Amino acid sequence: MPAVPGQPGPPPGPSRNRALLLRGAGLVAIAVVAGLVWYLIRHDSTPDEPVAESPATTAKPAFDYKLAEGPVKATDCAANAYSGAKKFFQDNQCTSLARALYTVQSGDAKALVSVVLVTMPDAAKATELKQLTDRDGTGNVSDLVRDGTFHDTDAPKLSGDEAEYESKASGPEVTIVLTDFYYGHHDKQLLNRIAKNALKLSGKLR
Repeated sequence: MPAVPGQPGPPPGPSRNRALLLRGAGLVAIAVVAGLVWYLIRHDSTPDEPVAESPATTAKPAFDYKLAEGPVKATDCAANAYSGAKKFFQDNQCTSLARALYTVQSGDAKALVSVVLVTMPDAAKATELKQLTDRDGTGNVSDLVRDGTFHDTDAPKLSGDEAEYESKASGPEVTIVLTDFYYGHHDKQLLNRIAKNALKLSGKLR
């Protein structure tokens, strides 16, 4: 029916109402997206906050090592070594030497741990030293039990056959670990874990 001048037209039909609703929903969606983009821009412009390091990635040893002796520091490695290692240092002077002893308790087992940090002039000489001490019968740096610095009659002989050995070369530095249990205790797997974790103690000797 044609509209009569001066009178209101017929009410909007269902299709028109639907169009208006869709248009309104579209405007709301655009506003939400624009707000999200603005939030992200502001968030990215703020300085990054420091992220706490996960305990699993820290360099702390897994055992509670207690300092028993040292660190004892020197620059004459030959004077503090024996056998083939002594000869090596006579031909290849080190830059510095630091030695310490630690005790660690695990259940009813107590171990004594020697940690030695040797600094050579360069990484190549450090690798040579590690390869030498890794072999049996080639000597080593004297630990503080062997040279008589540590006075404990119950202390195990760290250069004996029962001791566990570990080493690591990093740049010009070589870390050498020797450990054994007190009172003849035997647990090869535990001793190996104690030795491997003790390599991380070298940072305390710098």
